[in-house]
Amino acid sequence: MRGKRIVFRDKGIVEIESFDVPKPSKNEVLVETLYSLISPGTELAFLMGLPNTPREYPRYAGYSNIGRIVGVGNNVDDSIIGEIVASGTPHSTHNVVDINKVYPIPESLTLTSATFFHLCAIALQGVRKCDIELGNSVVVLGLGVVGNLALQLAKLSGGYPVIGVDLIDFRNIKAKENGADFVVNPIKGDIKELINSFTDGKGADIVIEATGSPDAIETALDLASNNGRVVLLGSTRGISTVNFYRLVHRKGLTIVGAHNIARPRYESFKNFWTIRDDIMLCIKLLKDRRINVENLISGTYPLDKARDAYRKLLENKDKYMTFIFRYELWKPHHR
Repeated sequence: MRGKRIVFRDKGIVEIESFDVPKPSKNEVLVETLYSLISPGTELAFLMGLPNTPREYPRYAGYSNIGRIVGVGNNVDDSIIGEIVASGTPHSTHNVVDINKVYPIPESLTLTSATFFHLCAIALQGVRKCDIELGNSVVVLGLGVVGNLALQLAKLSGGYPVIGVDLIDFRNIKAKENGADFVVNPIKGDIKELINSFTDGKGADIVIEATGSPDAIETALDLASNNGRVVLLGSTRGISTVNFYRLVHRKGLTIVGAHNIARPRYESFKNFWTIRDDIMLCIKLLKDRRINVENLISGTYPLDKARDAYRKLLENKDKYMTFIFRYELWKPHHR
């Protein structure tokens, strides 16, 4: 059987290629994809070869896939054939996955919303590391998809007020729609003065840096209150220059790295959950609409129009949040 998948053939070059679909082996399942979500920050960085990416091609992108199990390997009960599952697999019509790395999708969760399971889990592990207490003021710098989700999760965790900051008003509007108490565009005023006006003049108890810009690190440290916490959730694309004495040492800040890979492997514990536990929780939160993703979907594209989707995200950050690829291999019921 032949499948199709997206490949970054070289820097800035998106193609669709055919491949032989492998058969699942022991403890694996074959998943036929229905929808997959673009992770804009990571995928565009890898596509364009930004700093702190491998810059090696070809590269297969994507890690937020919703599909239907259509085959099983040895040691896997074939009664699960037909089940709808999430998996951290690429933009491809078919993927072979370890049975322990698929996650069932409940009937009441729409499949397009379900595609956000992985980005939600990425945001969640960062928010957990903030160790938010009820009433802690939280600033989220960068309101792309992960930043928007982090803002919503910070509010669910007891942050108050929760303040979103972005240079793009389109993203600030989305954050306000999704529960931000305040939003700030640094272009329109002194950001530190504005944040202080929302936090009784002391700065933010917690700052979540979700821009990926090296210049934003200094801003995050500057906005934090004395003895505050700064959580670095965004993957920084470059080198930051910071006056640690003034911004960290004298203020007594705690800085926490929150890359998604920095997780316990086998068992969750306080503020550090496994990827499986976080994904399962995110699926529940999406199902129960405790977090909103519908206004983050800028549209859907068939797989063969992938170039258009990436081009729009690269060229129009003030118009689009992210896109979902749809795979019309079969006709699922509407959800």
